[in-house]
Amino acid sequence: MSTNRRTFLRSSAFAALGLTLPFRGKSAPGEEFFRFKKLPAYGLQLWTVKEDMTANAKDTLAKVASYGYKQIESFEGPKGMFWGWTNKEFKKYMDDLGTTIISSHCANTVDFERKAAEAAEIGMKYLICPYKGPQKSIEDFKRFADEFNKSGEICKKNGIRFAYHNHDYSFKPVDNQIPQTVMMDNTDKDLVDFEMDIYWVVAAGQDPKVWFDKHPGRFKLCHVKDLAKTAKGHESVQIGTGTIDFASILKAGTSKGLKYYIVEQEAFTGTNPLESAAADAKYMGSFNM
Repeated sequence: MSTNRRTFLRSSAFAALGLTLPFRGKSAPGEEFFRFKKLPAYGLQLWTVKEDMTANAKDTLAKVASYGYKQIESFEGPKGMFWGWTNKEFKKYMDDLGTTIISSHCANTVDFERKAAEAAEIGMKYLICPYKGPQKSIEDFKRFADEFNKSGEICKKNGIRFAYHNHDYSFKPVDNQIPQTVMMDNTDKDLVDFEMDIYWVVAAGQDPKVWFDKHPGRFKLCHVKDLAKTAKGHESVQIGTGTIDFASILKAGTSKGLKYYIVEQEAFTGTNPLESAAADAKYMGSFNM
């Protein structure tokens, strides 16, 4: 046996052994092979391109798909979650584009039974409450938790899931309690998940990784939205040009149950929404964690 062949076989044996060994906090043979991996499919929250969607939803969705987004998160505008189409018409167009509508933001206290049934009929995974706003009493957030449990029951009955999307206000103390904690502790994990808007967690001075650790399995979706510090305080900017360490945050979130990575951008200094959506997709497509 030649020296080269012997070296090759020895190296192969070590690599195979490394795949079977528990890491126990140490580098196992071949571990570096797994250190960096691409994100699974990523999506776009259509709020990012809301003006374009209002002007021409069909063309805008085609452009979004061409940028590389394989998933869409809609929101409930004047024409509803499906932008004037029926749910089945919207799904067919998504199928034609090679894209899937995963979720939508919507009002969960208005005609929610119908919305859940329509979402389930086309294979959506989530309906999401996007905003409740700051409150004067922590009791208000406890009532929201009860409301979310009821919405979760409706979604579960239809075979989909319900979630709540945070802003910064839910991380600011009210009556010496953190509203986000109150809502998470008072909702049934079998009925209610959470969509972490990473931008707003950071804007509130919180560490997303700490929240993933404290509530494993509760944050199933996230908004990937970057933050730049400005004279006004902070601003939403193209992903990768701000201050947020997505490499560590998304890796931590994924290890704690995060499944859906939804791009959102709200401000467009020096560019337009579609250009930003394209740039954000390029970042997501080349992202390693």
